[in-house]
Amino acid sequence: MTAKRPTVYPLPLIGWKEDVGLPQFGHGLLQAKIDTGARSAALHAEGISVSGRRVEFVLRFGEHRRHCEARLQEVKRIKSSNGQSELRPVIETEVAIGEHHFTATITLTDRADMGVPMLLGREAMKGRFLVHPGRSFLISHKKARA
Repeated sequence: MTAKRPTVYPLPLIGWKEDVGLPQFGHGLLQAKIDTGARSAALHAEGISVSGRRVEFVLRFGEHRRHCEARLQEVKRIKSSNGQSELRPVIETEVAIGEHHFTATITLTDRADMGVPMLLGREAMKGRFLVHPGRSFLISHKKARA
């Protein structure tokens, strides 16, 4: 006898693209691609500078630039989707999607050519959300006006 598949999922459903907040670094929102094919999370940052156990960088929230500082968790070699590997600083910070808040490990890199400033991989999503690959902004956007 085969096991039945569950029909009700206890996890919230998110789209393949959502607006994400990073409360430690300001009150703006960034657009993020939810990518179950990627293991880690990556954030577009400019002017990345590592000094001891601290990393300084600049984030863009729309037209606003914000100078940020965080504790450096490690420097990790990451292979990007184009097959090239690079050393990236790794930070840990709070992530907010809609009303859901959690801590995620995020690499800092130049994602200027990637379309969205943030990628959330499966390690950040695991056990927290189910991803609907055909919809976007399921929990981060306000309902449209009637």
